[in-house]
Formats: sequence, C-alpha cells, structure tokens
Amino acid sequence: MGDDVGVQSFSRQDRTRFRAKVRRCLDALAVMLADGRFDVSDPQLGLEIELNLVDDARDPAMSNDEALEAIASPAFQTELGQFNVEINVAPRPIDGDHLRELEDVLRGALNAADDRAREVGCGLAMIGMLPTLDESHFTEQWLSKDPRYGLLGQQILAARGEDIELVLDGSSLSDGGPRESLAIVCDTILPEAACTSIQLHLQVAPSDFAAYWNSAQAIAGVQVALAANSPFFAGRALWHETRIPMFEQATDTRSQELKNQGVRPRVWFGERWITSIFDLFEENSRYFPALLPVCTDEDPFEVLAAGDSPKLSELRMHNGTIYRWNRPIYDAQGEGRHLRLENRVLPAGPSIPDVLADAALYYGLVRSLAEADRPLWTQMTFDAAEENLHSAARDGIEARMYWPEVGWVGPRELVLRRLLPLAAEGLDAYGVESAVRDRYLGIIEQRCLTGRNGATWQRAAVAAREAAGESRAQALHGMLDEYLERMHSGDPVHTWGS
Repeated sequence: MGDDVGVQSFSRQDRTRFRAKVRRCLDALAVMLADGRFDVSDPQLGLEIELNLVDDARDPAMSNDEALEAIASPAFQTELGQFNVEINVAPRPIDGDHLRELEDVLRGALNAADDRAREVGCGLAMIGMLPTLDESHFTEQWLSKDPRYGLLGQQILAARGEDIELVLDGSSLSDGGPRESLAIVCDTILPEAACTSIQLHLQVAPSDFAAYWNSAQAIAGVQVALAANSPFFAGRALWHETRIPMFEQATDTRSQELKNQGVRPRVWFGERWITSIFDLFEENSRYFPALLPVCTDEDPFEVLAAGDSPKLSELRMHNGTIYRWNRPIYDAQGEGRHLRLENRVLPAGPSIPDVLADAALYYGLVRSLAEADRPLWTQMTFDAAEENLHSAARDGIEARMYWPEVGWVGPRELVLRRLLPLAAEGLDAYGVESAVRDRYLGIIEQRCLTGRNGATWQRAAVAAREAAGESRAQALHGMLDEYLERMHSGDPVHTWGS
C-alpha cells in the first residue's frame, strides 16, 4: 500500500462511492483481459527487502527519517515503523548471470546505506523479526510519520472495534525446557512492522497468470520451511517463522465473533485454485470492505476509449490493503500496462547470497510447475497447500508436509529428491547460466544437508548463551550482534558455525 493518502477521515458516502469505483475498475479490467493487450517483456525479476534499524546496543533504532536522509537514495523508502526501511531493486532480466550481478549490486547498496546510517547512530539488520523488539516498541509514537500509516492503523482498529490480541503457542528452546507462549494486547498495528520480509515480483502474461499463481501457492510451504528466519518475538521463542502468524494477527480486522462466523481475514492465503487473475481481484472486492476509500476522478472506460491504460487507482488501493501471501498486481503507465505476481512469504535475510538462493529456487520452481504437462495443483487440495504453509512456519526446516505422489515428507528430503531438479530446469528455461544456477541452488542444497537456516541458527545460538548463564535479554542481544557480524560477512547461513 504505497499510494499517497491525504484524507484523514472518511464518510459513509466515501465508502459507497469507493465501492462503485472499484466495481467499475473491475469491469474495465475484465475488458482489458479480454482484449489481451498487456505488456509481456522478457522474464524479469523484481525485489524488495524490508529492513530493521538497530542502534549500537542492538536495540531498535527509531530513526528511519534520519537514516533515509543520510542514505539519500531513491531506492530506499520508509516503512510502517520508525525502526523500518525498505530497499526496492529495479527490475532486471533473470537470464544469463543477472542473478549473480544482482548479488553484487545488493551488497554494494546495502553496505553503502549501512555506512551512511551509522553516521546518524543506527545500522541495518536484515532479519525476519528483530529479536530485541518488545511490547514497549508497539506504541503509537513509533509509527512512521507518513500519515498513511497512522490512517491505516486507525481504520484497521475501527473495523475491528477492539484492541489487537496476539496469541501464539511456541516450543521449548532446548530439550526438556519449558514451552513458551505469547499472549499480549496492542492498541496499534505496529507488531506488523516487526514482520520484515522479501517480496519477489514476476511479470506474467494474463493467459499464464493462473498457472503461476497456483504454482506459487503450492510451494509456499516449502519456501517458508527452508528460509525460516523469525524464531523470536517479544522475548519469546515461538514458531520458526513467527512472522507468518504474527502478520496474520496484527492486521486482522475481525472481532472474535466475526472469526467464529468464518469471515475471511485480510491476511489471506486464499481458498481455491484460480483460473484467471480476475478471480483474485473479484474476490477482493466481493469479500473485503474498504479500509482506505480514496477516490479519484478517473473514469477507466474514458481512458480506454482514448487509447490509454487506466490507472485503476481504486482497485489498486483496495488490493494493497488485502495481504495475500501471493498477491496480484496491476500496473499502468501511459499506453502500457502489465500484470505481476508478488510473492510475499519469505523473511528477510540472513545474508545476501541466501536471499538470492531463495529467489532462484522460487523463480525456477514456479516456471517448471506452471509449464508442467500435469499441473501440481490438480494433484493436491488447496487446503493441503495452506496447511503446508502453517506447518512450515511452525516447525521450519524439520516440518512435515504433504506432497502429491510422495505423501507426508520433510522439506529437506522433498527438495533434495524432487524440487531441486525442477528448479534447475526452470532456471535453464529462463536462460540462467549454469554456474549461476549451481551457485544458488547449491546454497539451497547445503541448507537441506546441514539442516541449518536462519531460524535454527538463531535458536541454537540463544540456547547456548542461556546455557552459559545469560538471561534471555542478554542472549537475544548477543545473538543479534553475532548475527549482524555474520550477515555482513556475506557467507550463507549454512556455513555459520555454532
């Protein structure tokens, strides 16, 4: 939800008008999909990484305005919390050695930004959830100053009608240790800001979108299991990828009574395989009331009649307040228009090579699965794909998940036996150089062989520190300090020793 929002309150009439405008945008989208005139370039990857800011004590640094002024790069933008920033990487081709070039570009950009941020007393942390955050950081004063964030929070809480409950049962950090759990109440949506992720973008032709979206949904659990990097939240050891359930809860507009009725959540995996991108936009408009009903003067049919592409601003605004784990994107400029698939399940970090390895696995797998003669989603239920995601978030790389023709299997075995070859075929189909393919899929392979990802490393490091006599707070700060040192070294997480 990056569009500017100037309105600070909304009337009943605003909501009625917005609903009608969204409907008209949907009708215009249906016409555009029918004529098929969308831009389809050579396959390109797009990347966004959400980052945390930390001070020298490894506590959250509430200074994103100062950091962004020091960084002075249009690639870096504000995010929900004052302890967040985001880097947006310009789209680039997937083929050849572009993935390897992107690693160098990211390393240079993040190192330069970190150096400049240090001039104002903070540094960058690329991690799924900052382990030194606690309840004191979730008060309204720590929202970013951009008014759209405060307005979004007001609308979510108004729709909910009560404060936000965050409840989660975790697991013991060490053998024989006590199970840990979370039960706190917040009066802001700032816990959402604790959930820092990577978003991967892929431009897709309208005729191919359903196959790519269904493929992305089917592998979401595998992605999360291998990349889990969010085991701590508010001082507790919870799920391996706690970011998934916390994001679901922190932006939930439903009261308990609405949950009991089966009303759909705004952070949504979905409920069915699709046949067109239109299914997703139509579901969004049918099931979810507007949070930010900001209307423009554009009539999309007048724009189409003039030979241009409408912005569909109301549809895009509404779409941006519904947090699908794989989100459809419509974008337009002048006469051009295109569709993108935004993959949102991955946590940030731990290292730049890990980020690119996760991207390589994703792009390779969705290409192979989308173009398979027998689609994967015809062999498994949608509910199984959703359960795989939550099993992976809970247990990480040691989760159990269902896979067609295999049955119940761990992600390590599944990837080594079945999915790495498919990902390699997909990257080959994109024209990725073999050395680049082998570099990044080799990182995934080693993660499976060692059983070490960001979550397992963090949990082991904190457990060892506590066994040596440190308190939980000391262990989390010390672990984060060591994590950041290893993050800056650029070595993938499977090489990080205990």
